[in-house]
Amino acid sequence: MDEPNSQSHPFAWDYLGPDLTELILSHLPIRSIVRSAAICKLWHSIVTGPAFARRVSAAKKPWFFLYGQNNIFSKNNQAFAFDPEADEWIKLPISLFPFPSSQEESFVGSGGFFFTTTSSRFSYAPILGGAWRRTAPLRFSRCNPLVGVFGSGSEFGSGLCRFIVVGGVRFIGGLVDIEDRLAVEIYNPNSDSWDLCPALPADFRSGNSSQWLSSALFRGKFYVFGINSFLVSAFDLNNHFWSEVQTLRPPGVLFSFLIACQDQLVLAGLCNSPPRGPSFNLWKIDEKTMEFSEIAIMPQELLHYLLDSDEDDKLASLKCVGLGNLIYVFIEEHHRNYPACVCEISSGKCSWRRVPNLMVPGNRFHKVISFCSTIPLANILRGAGEEFGPGQAIH
Repeated sequence: MDEPNSQSHPFAWDYLGPDLTELILSHLPIRSIVRSAAICKLWHSIVTGPAFARRVSAAKKPWFFLYGQNNIFSKNNQAFAFDPEADEWIKLPISLFPFPSSQEESFVGSGGFFFTTTSSRFSYAPILGGAWRRTAPLRFSRCNPLVGVFGSGSEFGSGLCRFIVVGGVRFIGGLVDIEDRLAVEIYNPNSDSWDLCPALPADFRSGNSSQWLSSALFRGKFYVFGINSFLVSAFDLNNHFWSEVQTLRPPGVLFSFLIACQDQLVLAGLCNSPPRGPSFNLWKIDEKTMEFSEIAIMPQELLHYLLDSDEDDKLASLKCVGLGNLIYVFIEEHHRNYPACVCEISSGKCSWRRVPNLMVPGNRFHKVISFCSTIPLANILRGAGEEFGPGQAIH
């Protein structure tokens, strides 16, 4: 694409001025913004400016990530990200990811960061850009913990954020240590140190890894919720104590997920209440009383698209993640290429739609890791911007 000027284009971009040009560029999808930096010097200076990057990162909707791990053939590992504003999937370069090599190693994303944990180390990196950093060892080693990011600037990868690591399991000789403590630790990147906090309540002992738990960071509290047990408790990030464990289960729910959606907590779950049959519902949760009120039901045609049968294995493969005002529901099924739909909550209204199919067939995975995260534009420009430019193998 040629540099825009008044002679080669009927519309003279130079007459807009930098402020209006900046406003227009800010409304593009992130991948288009990255590419626009190569158009001309003015656009490059705007896009790479720190203030523009911070404003764009704060305004853009979080992306939905699918990360597939094949335990036998690592070449079959794949990673995809869905940009809801561009309404497209992006196949991410495997070089950006340290794919786990054993059951004792796990990967997760949260708050603008990727994380890996093993029995001996904990590492993190800004999403889609930047070097991996290994922290001081956790006091209690674990695999598949819940991880949250909080503190000033935590959404955009600044050094002022902290990480909370909750639960997880420990392996001894390849077997899970069922007597392991339900440890909670908070990491301070500035001092490279871990603070041991009150343990996760013992009620969660039967399922204390991310496989059985969902979490939500909301108004200074880190909520932990049992997907199948329906138990919920919140950790106060300022005063370091757990709230009383309660049961949060609307009638007819088979399993559910707790999600922080902008200014509210939302419970998303699959119900099977006769005579209506299966339905996927959303409830708004009162953070003080833990009372719930229904706000939406997925249209039946979308549920039928996700669940082509009501067999138990099909129901168990349904997963849900969300952030901001978006809630994604998808099926971990290789032969159907991981179908998904999304609900957007805006001004008290819920709008459902199908997510486009993956642009390439997804491989068969032994484990699928899913999460939503904000996308710090500065990290992409600094670390992985070339992967989003013209001529690269990202579709």
